[in-house]
Amino acid sequence: MTGARTAAEWLASVAPDPEACHFAWRRDPLGVALLPAGRAWDVLILPGGLGRPALDVLTRRTGRPGPVLAGCGGRRLGFFVPPGTAGRWLGTGVRTAGSGTWIVVPYPGRRNPGRRTGGVRWLVLPDGTGTLTDPARLELAMHEAVAGPPV
Repeated sequence: MTGARTAAEWLASVAPDPEACHFAWRRDPLGVALLPAGRAWDVLILPGGLGRPALDVLTRRTGRPGPVLAGCGGRRLGFFVPPGTAGRWLGTGVRTAGSGTWIVVPYPGRRNPGRRTGGVRWLVLPDGTGTLTDPARLELAMHEAVAGPPV
């Protein structure tokens, strides 16, 4: 299986009807599917001004974080974290998507899609193995991003 196909299988596994999810990715003009959070992952949604530098810190510190979506023209970044994180998160200004919520997910083979995806795109593609961002590391990266570079 290719990386995109493996990632697509992993993502679609949480859908009530995985085949309908694959069909939506293939046939929907936006190339997106609506998937439930809270089963295999939650999503922490950071404002872009915090999310982008936090992603830079995470990448520098960990090499490769879990999947990250960009939406609203890059004004929001969604970090995929373990299920249950949304219910425990207390960070101000961070939105959460957990059990009982749904997120718009583009097909994972389209990092920079050629066709319109409703403004949602992958910054870090899922690897298909279930790798997620550690919420504690994300929190530390957020603190470092806010503090700025050492002087």
